[in-house]
Amino acid sequence: MIFAPEEEGQGLVEYALIILLIAIVIIAILTLMGEQLSSAYSRFVEAWP
Repeated sequence: MIFAPEEEGQGLVEYALIILLIAIVIIAILTLMGEQLSSAYSRFVEAWP
């Protein structure tokens, strides 16, 4: 194998940090725009035939 086990663990940590960053961004967007998204969804559902 070309890579040492330590490098594989480092890759997993990098992927975990990327996923954590994406989750934080999504939570921030939902927190800041939650009310607007909720009202838009409600209007969409009410307009649905």
